[in-house]
Amino acid sequence: MAESSVTLEEVEKSFQKFAVHGDTKATGKEMNGKNFVKLCKDCRIIDSKNVTSTDVDIVFSKVKAKTARVITFEQFNQALIELAPKRFKGKAQDEALQLIYALIAGKEPANMGITKVAKTGAVDRLTDTSKFTGSHKERFDETGKGKGKAGREDIHDNSGYVAAYKEQGTYDKKMKEKE
Repeated sequence: MAESSVTLEEVEKSFQKFAVHGDTKATGKEMNGKNFVKLCKDCRIIDSKNVTSTDVDIVFSKVKAKTARVITFEQFNQALIELAPKRFKGKAQDEALQLIYALIAGKEPANMGITKVAKTGAVDRLTDTSKFTGSHKERFDETGKGKGKAGREDIHDNSGYVAAYKEQGTYDKKMKEKE
């Protein structure tokens, strides 16, 4: 048995974090196949020698219910029991399972490949609205926030009877003056 045994609660917390990853409607009680593979990759259960992503897919299909597309924590645990001897060849079943638990405990989904905002001199100069001139200057207010459609095109006032009529609303006044 491994010196430091990991509790199932720690593994379950990681399971829940991976289960809700990338899915706004997920409750954390069930995990889909994509997130199961992500957990196996991020926690280094998939090592490309002993365990491949194909192995993980096969085990996922084996433990889930026939028509289901997700697994519960109990089924997840069953999947780990099947993957443990493959990942840690030559170890006893219990020891291999503890080593897999140790890989998973405390982990959460890594967000690899997320685009960071570029902060180079050229980008700062090009996006500084205080340096804009001409018609581009009209598209932003003094704080540098865009005005939207009002900044891009002239909005016409089509409330008059004749286009560009300057004395709108003065007809009644003129009629009273004549009386």
